[in-house]
Amino acid sequence: MMTEILDVDLLAFEQGNSNDRLAVVDGVMRSLATGFVYARHDLSEGMLDETYGVLDRFFGLPIEAKEQYVAAGSRGQTGYTGLLVETAAVSETPDWKEMLNWGAALPTGHPLRERYPHRYGDPLFPSGHIPESPHVLSTFHDNLVDLQTRFLRIIATGIGANENFFDTMLKHGSHLTRAINYPPMNEAPNSGNDGHVWAEEHGDINLITALPRATSRGLQVKVDGRWVDATAPDGYVIINTGIMLERLTNGLIPVGWHRVIADPNEPQGRLSVVQFCHPTPWTILSPVPSTVSADRPCSFPAMSAGDCLDQVLWEINLSSE
Repeated sequence: MMTEILDVDLLAFEQGNSNDRLAVVDGVMRSLATGFVYARHDLSEGMLDETYGVLDRFFGLPIEAKEQYVAAGSRGQTGYTGLLVETAAVSETPDWKEMLNWGAALPTGHPLRERYPHRYGDPLFPSGHIPESPHVLSTFHDNLVDLQTRFLRIIATGIGANENFFDTMLKHGSHLTRAINYPPMNEAPNSGNDGHVWAEEHGDINLITALPRATSRGLQVKVDGRWVDATAPDGYVIINTGIMLERLTNGLIPVGWHRVIADPNEPQGRLSVVQFCHPTPWTILSPVPSTVSADRPCSFPAMSAGDCLDQVLWEINLSSE
């Protein structure tokens, strides 16, 4: 099994010759045996700086102010989620983190919004305290959706599907952007001695997740039963795989199991912003024919993306939020 997370170049796939494209596809598919890959991106550094500036201001607000942006009934799909709420499926101890979630709304009357209102409602931004937050955070969201759509074309090629296989299911997908603030561990209950960690071992629910950068170390990837630190080079985005992609590829691309653990050499907190790339909820997750063979029989029954998401949200204690 691959034990190293590789660096690849998204732009070489898009702009290079046939050999360049083949090299990128090969690197991505080999690296995703770990569930992770580092991809060179073309996101604006100024946009990233502006996004982190808004998020730093938001999480620095008093708790009473942040709680004004809790979106009851959203199942953690928009607005603020406080400390000690989300709990990994493998744990009974809540994570020591708080979050701000947002996506992109669809017009009133759109069939996806009518059928899945908790996934396509208007995002709740902290505009009362940070007036520019709707524009800044929406711009970040849209740019990352575009980046992940482009990256999935590499994966589509790698599994033997048409390069644009994912494009249709991603249009109006219920993509979720999540800023995560991990306070210093010495501020956790009982000074951090009650077993809380920033984020316990888990796999993401979606197709892929993108993390452009974080303010400190902490992300670890599980490879062959051991934990490996994951830190992308400057100018790269971390991509990890989720449960839905594993189902669609019949296990050819496994879930990227990971956790976030405070580095004892970096006692400060950590701020990161990730985006979960989702298909439309009515997409049927059925293994792509090219991933099924006599040696790899079909292992996953068909299931809608919406049902898959609801199942895991219940497991991690967000279904009642």
